[in-house]
Amino acid sequence: MRGDPAQDPFRPDRRTRPTPSTATSRADVARVLRLFRPHVRTLSAVGALIALSALAGVAAPFLLREIVDVALPTGDLRLLGWLVAGLLGIAAATTALDVVQGLLTTRVGQAVMHRLRVALYTHLQRMSLGFFARTRTGEVQSRIANDVGAMQTVVTSTGADLVSNLATVVVTSVAMLALDWRLALLSFAVLPSSVWLNRRVGRMRRRITAERQRQMAEMSATVEETLSVSGIHLARTTGRTPEVVERFTRQSDEVAGLEVRSEMAGRWQWSLITLTMAAVPALTYLLGGWLRGSGSALTIGTLVALVTLQAQLFRPLGALLRIVVRLHASMALFSRVFEYLDTPPEVVERPGARALPRPRGHVEFRGVSFGYPGAEAPTVAGVDLDVPAGTSLAVVGATGSGKTTLGYLLARLYDTDDGQVLLDGVDVRDLTARSLSDTVGVVTQETFLLHASVAENLRFAKPDATDAELERAARAAQVHDLVAALPQGYDTVVGERGYRFSGGEKQRIALARTILRDPPVLLLDEATSALDTRTERALSAALGELSAGRTTITIAHRLSTVRGADQVVVLDRGRVVERGTHSELLARGGRYAELVAADGAREDAGDAEDDVPAQAVRP
Repeated sequence: MRGDPAQDPFRPDRRTRPTPSTATSRADVARVLRLFRPHVRTLSAVGALIALSALAGVAAPFLLREIVDVALPTGDLRLLGWLVAGLLGIAAATTALDVVQGLLTTRVGQAVMHRLRVALYTHLQRMSLGFFARTRTGEVQSRIANDVGAMQTVVTSTGADLVSNLATVVVTSVAMLALDWRLALLSFAVLPSSVWLNRRVGRMRRRITAERQRQMAEMSATVEETLSVSGIHLARTTGRTPEVVERFTRQSDEVAGLEVRSEMAGRWQWSLITLTMAAVPALTYLLGGWLRGSGSALTIGTLVALVTLQAQLFRPLGALLRIVVRLHASMALFSRVFEYLDTPPEVVERPGARALPRPRGHVEFRGVSFGYPGAEAPTVAGVDLDVPAGTSLAVVGATGSGKTTLGYLLARLYDTDDGQVLLDGVDVRDLTARSLSDTVGVVTQETFLLHASVAENLRFAKPDATDAELERAARAAQVHDLVAALPQGYDTVVGERGYRFSGGEKQRIALARTILRDPPVLLLDEATSALDTRTERALSAALGELSAGRTTITIAHRLSTVRGADQVVVLDRGRVVERGTHSELLARGGRYAELVAADGAREDAGDAEDDVPAQAVRP
């Protein structure tokens, strides 16, 4: 079933994504219906309950006719008692049926919502780093929270309401025709114009809803960006708080205006429909009186029963028309979610991908080239590198030379355009994602810590790690003494994105997290950039001991950290322009020697600097 796009609503179906159109809408409707396919049995039971409820509701006017035409005129109290008991029994039965139906539909709706949320979140987890580089976090959050959340009413109750009201309309119409076809046709005269107006209003609501959700996504992105620790810091230090508030106010005003437009769309059309429905009963009495005056066999009880059925017809009919409008609007929400589900991941695990049973850590780059979408030139071009297991490689070069991109390709955050990245002779594209992440440990300059305790942040890499293992990793990263000195020690909450710690402290915690996994390959991408010179030297010594027996690839601007590497390569505009040991490259007096001279000047200027102590930023 998962392999057939016609059966799987979560499988990307690019046929449905060209431009908004009738065909697109129908395809989206089909996908929405397929969401309910696993619950066919439960929905069948719901349908049976709805049918019973509709039949019970229609029976009441017939009992009312007998009361008016027979029981009351003849004074038959026994018959009257049975008929009244029947009316009460019908009311009790329909109430019980509605409760059971509500329980079943809510369970089905929540199951569908759960599957949809998990499918969207799982799909987003598979998206490449490039997708998130192009998409604001607030936009992604809005799709999951606002769009999926707004679907809840539609998924949990609207479908059942639609079927229930439709069943009531059909059964009531049949009953009206059975009572008197002439009066029934008068009641049906309002239907064509109502359906036509309803379609117009539905299309209008769908357009407004799509625009409203887009504006809400913009507002969510603004909130996410400006109410984070970094956003508040930026606004305060640049004096832009009033402008930020003005921007949010403008976006909120636009959302409020769209909400008003959505609520008022088609309101005058509905007023005409409501007025017509209110006039029909009066016209029915007029026509009924004329028919009785013309010698028709129409009884007063039949007339009263038919007017009662009119009320039972118009109430669900009005609800049915409003539900259709709501469904039109909700399709804009489904389309936005399907748009993300239909965005193909750029990096996927190949069929038959395998794990490395005993990874040694031999890394090779063979003719590797890669360019970011829209770039005029490749970021990495024709790179050949061989890093034997257990050795160290340093990658240096100016900003924008492709160093970090090389690390991304090794970790398979992107796939190469040409060439291969190999681990122990196996293309990383042929490895399972779990095997690759277990083999290659990555510490980047952009450290990310969860809003949790230090221990929880470390155990994110190894959930079953013991306290002793946490301490060993923290000592190796030169951060144990700092954490142990805190009042709550390893139970100290780091704050949003680790904001309670300085940049250097966060890097050391992130490094300890990677060390805890004990990967055969360690990729350090500017992992010590936020450290003061003294701490960096101590950490480099610890890393030297840690690197024994494992492959270490260091990407660095500070060249003092790479002098002990087994080999050093210099990148320039994505190409390897020099390679050798530190001493060999210095002796050549080429590009590496120039970088070392420039770095030495910066290091001399920074020797007196130190990390901002944690106590200075910790509340």
